[in-house]
Amino acid sequence: MNHNRREFLRRTGAAGLAAVSLAGRGRAAERAEGRAARGSTGLPAGWRTLRKLDAHNHVFTPVQRPNADWAEVENLIEAADALGIERLYCSRPLTGGVLASIEAVREANDSVLAAMKRYPQRIAGYCFVQPGNGPAALDEIERCLAAGMIGVKLYNQFKFTDPVVFPVAERCIQHGIPFLGHSGFLTDPRALAQQPKASHALDFCALSRRYPELLLIMGHVNGGGDWEWAIKGLRDCPQVYLDTSGSVLEADTIERCVRELGHRRVLFATDGTLEGGVGKILAAQLTTEQREDIFWRNFQGILQRRRT
Repeated sequence: MNHNRREFLRRTGAAGLAAVSLAGRGRAAERAEGRAARGSTGLPAGWRTLRKLDAHNHVFTPVQRPNADWAEVENLIEAADALGIERLYCSRPLTGGVLASIEAVREANDSVLAAMKRYPQRIAGYCFVQPGNGPAALDEIERCLAAGMIGVKLYNQFKFTDPVVFPVAERCIQHGIPFLGHSGFLTDPRALAQQPKASHALDFCALSRRYPELLLIMGHVNGGGDWEWAIKGLRDCPQVYLDTSGSVLEADTIERCVRELGHRRVLFATDGTLEGGVGKILAAQLTTEQREDIFWRNFQGILQRRRT
């Protein structure tokens, strides 16, 4: 979130979002959308008032500290207001490949808890943990849930096939909470060197087969390497959800997700790319029911399964 994004939303509004959402689409697709009872901008009528739950976002500023700068979080809320996003489900992962101390993990989660307290109707939290912290990671999950968080977020310090992850998955099952994971099918050697333990679709499938009752979400289909491969990799593990976030805005992503997996496994999310995240759902060829399910109803169903 930054000043440029705020200016974009303020100056361009729906017309600017239309340009983003249709980026990369051909003239034929634009004409087809125009015939589908859309407004002059190429967007569905009333798009801003469609209910939207962002299932994957972040708070990065350590706002629990005295005299914290709240600008990042305030900008996030302002952008969500402009785009009609009702609620943002956020974490603050530690993104380095080295295992962090449990104290550093707690500090990261405390930032999210502070943002939740400041914006209780707009921000909800995932508890970030590193399974390598052992029993302390499970204690941190309990602490975060008691403070009002709704799920668990893992980054890429451990592959989802690593047995060290299993106790975290079991704790999520115990509470009936969603388990969101960073993902990427990386083919670039430089990216692989930076994230050697990043999990891809088949890692998520392996964990899901071990724990079919786990509410497992593969994060950012458009945020890590070959997204077409990632979608196909989930075809044979129907218990895994995937979220639509990521800064790649290629045409046909959402239609491919729905075609390969069915729309009820697809969750709207932005991972910080709010305009494009909303735009690619609006630009996709979906029925009204499919669009509403992806924007909010599917994730709402997951949240209603919590036992905490």
